[in-house]
Amino acid sequence: TPETAITASIAYFEAGFGCAEAVLTAVAEYTGVESELIPRIATGFCSGMARTGGMCGAVTGGVLALNLLYGRNDASGDKEANYKAIQEFMRIFRERFNDVTCPGLTGVDLGTEEGQQAFKERNLHPRCAGYVGEATRMVLETV
Repeated sequence: TPETAITASIAYFEAGFGCAEAVLTAVAEYTGVESELIPRIATGFCSGMARTGGMCGAVTGGVLALNLLYGRNDASGDKEANYKAIQEFMRIFRERFNDVTCPGLTGVDLGTEEGQQAFKERNLHPRCAGYVGEATRMVLETV
């Protein structure tokens, strides 16, 4: 069930996988996609694009997962279903959480020691686990 995948994504995150890795892995398992590239293809997207203040890893993990579901395999393939799914996912995530960037969602800059310390002190890990679960849910609602 989708709930199983959502629970799995949070469990992966709690076990030490990054946000993008957790979303991608859970969706891939749920949809039966197997690849040696999963989860490592998502690693650099975690923590706001490798702590550069970029997009939330749960969001980029969701985009990667949507690519698994709707992406194309050759240049002549249609991209519109993929783009539409990603646009809708981004719209819903932004509408729900008012942002799609790591700093915007956490209030800290993970690219600095101070930001990493603040992340720990403010106990933001559970907040990010919530983003992971919700991104997974939003992706699976497109299936």
